[in-house]
Amino acid sequence: MGISWSNNNSRRRNNHHPYPLLPPPPPPNPYYYPPPPPPPPPHGYYYNSTNPQSYYYSSSSSSSSSDHPFYPNQHHQGGWSSFTPPICTGTVSAPPPPPPYVDHQTAKKIKNNVNLHKDTLTLQLDPLNPNHHLLSFVFDALFHGSITIFYLAKEEEQCRFIPLYPDAFEPITFPFEKGAGQKFCQPSGTGIDLGFFELDDLSKPSPREDVFPLVICAETRAGTPSPDENPSGSMLDSSPRMQITQAVLEKSNGSGPFQVKVVKQILWIDNVRYELRELYGIGGSAATDFDDTDPGKECVICMTEPKDTAVLPCRHMCMCSECAKALRLQSNKCPICRQAIEELIEIKISKGDQ
Repeated sequence: MGISWSNNNSRRRNNHHPYPLLPPPPPPNPYYYPPPPPPPPPHGYYYNSTNPQSYYYSSSSSSSSSDHPFYPNQHHQGGWSSFTPPICTGTVSAPPPPPPYVDHQTAKKIKNNVNLHKDTLTLQLDPLNPNHHLLSFVFDALFHGSITIFYLAKEEEQCRFIPLYPDAFEPITFPFEKGAGQKFCQPSGTGIDLGFFELDDLSKPSPREDVFPLVICAETRAGTPSPDENPSGSMLDSSPRMQITQAVLEKSNGSGPFQVKVVKQILWIDNVRYELRELYGIGGSAATDFDDTDPGKECVICMTEPKDTAVLPCRHMCMCSECAKALRLQSNKCPICRQAIEELIEIKISKGDQ
């Protein structure tokens, strides 16, 4: 018989289990995260056209509403870090200001009793007095009056002028009678020797002192009858009305004869000072030529209504009043020269004014 025995100790040893081993360390992260970039410059957004920054999104097979975009410059620390949008610290340019408000006015109609045609002003040598110059021009007058010539005169109150050098030339006055298209020629012996003055003083005005090299004052008194019409000499209206022409004297290339260049013309009517301004586009609207059917008198915008509104300071009379009001709300540029509009003046010309 064989011997049978059991080894309890061995069984106990076989049934003994050691403590579980720790799992192996995780493999290294296969992704490389570069260091964070430096902070953005203080002037706001900057875009590099040669190497633009790209954004990447994780490609997971399971899509969830809680997925977030992945940015290469953030660190993975137990979840997605919050994304902070860049802060713009640059100066934001303000929108351009709206066009300035332009006042739409109705011009006051006044009547000028005397008018000097400024394009006819000439200065000629006195044949009897060498180096002395005489003035000539064409003018119109509704009443009798007088013409006074000043050289280097300063404007005072009430449109009065005083010469700065009375010893060189004393102002001289010449009477005239009413009439249209009259030719004024300064008499010989009453001219001036311009060699007394510097050429720079004659070729430009002095705005600070209101001094002009040449001033011609044509004065009338409204309602003043001729001696034949009013033997008693009584004056119906003693208020003077004047047209003042201020000009400079220029020489071409500093040599040759003097040329008269008119700078401005002023009206003095009923103690009110007006400055005359020519309007471009109103030519031919005189009583003899005015015609509502003339195509040159149509508004340049609507091409139907007659133009009656002038633009300042460019002085283009090119629009009707309705188009001028609409243009004021949309633009501040003249439709002719594109210069900025400062003022609009409405001038109504009717057949009753002819």
